[in-house]
Amino acid sequence: MPNTTQIDKITERVERLLLRYEELQRTNALLTAQVSALALERDSLRSRLGAARARVDALLERLPENASHSQSATTGGS
Repeated sequence: MPNTTQIDKITERVERLLLRYEELQRTNALLTAQVSALALERDSLRSRLGAARARVDALLERLPENASHSQSATTGGS
């Protein structure tokens, strides 16, 4: 009988470990999906940032050369 209780304890522990393993697999799959989604969002934001920078650079190029100097003079800057 003592062997049976020992086997029962081992069986119970193995079953708990298997359940924990399956739970960790599901958690890992969810985290992997979140990482992928965040990577896509990051790439999208980087792309939008690059486009915004390009638009700002294009607008700065369109400003007349003396506009920055005359604005500095009117605001008291040098």
